[in-house]
Amino acid sequence: MPDSRYDAATDFDRQLDRLVGLGYPALAGLTEDAFRDLLTPLRAAAVAGAAGLAAPTDGRVPFLLVTTRELVPVPERIALTTLAGKRKPGVLDRNFPAADLPRFDPIKELEVPAGPAYLLFDVDRGEEYRNLPPATALEQMTAAGRLPITIDEGLAFVTLHPPALASNRCFSLVGSRCGDRRVPALWISQGAPKLGWCWHGNPHTWLGSATADPVRIGLG
Repeated sequence: MPDSRYDAATDFDRQLDRLVGLGYPALAGLTEDAFRDLLTPLRAAAVAGAAGLAAPTDGRVPFLLVTTRELVPVPERIALTTLAGKRKPGVLDRNFPAADLPRFDPIKELEVPAGPAYLLFDVDRGEEYRNLPPATALEQMTAAGRLPITIDEGLAFVTLHPPALASNRCFSLVGSRCGDRRVPALWISQGAPKLGWCWHGNPHTWLGSATADPVRIGLG
């Protein structure tokens, strides 16, 4: 049952405040007011879309305010992530060159809105897919009526809800691909988040595949 104490409007404000506090407006080349004005139109849709969803747990949230690489590049955003209760900044894996990142686009099954930001609902880190190859996880989640999440969405998950990334509770981002066998993933390295990649056909006991509701709502 939904938790009556959960207030989606308050959560939206918290998420927006966190992005502002981390310095996203300056990274986007905007003033704080302009940044807030850009994203605030999504507030009403967040409240409507989260109605009836359960309150956040460590591994699942009703919605995320997702910012895209159109607004702030991936390397800058991973550097602003931390684990829950920690301060060490996230890093890009050395085997995942920054020059490769623009090649990883949402898979065709996702209807990701164009633009600098959008809403993603009912996001889960996909613990049930631990020790399954991402290829198998994709088949199973699709059969269950859910879809994988992208790099932008994974960064939003860890940025806005740090408990999502925990020891033995890391996750692949099967929603972003570049045409080869690599699948992006977020895991923990030396006490900080790390964005790297694994192989499409390889399982890992500590790595699930994050999922979300198929519906995404943009600014347009």
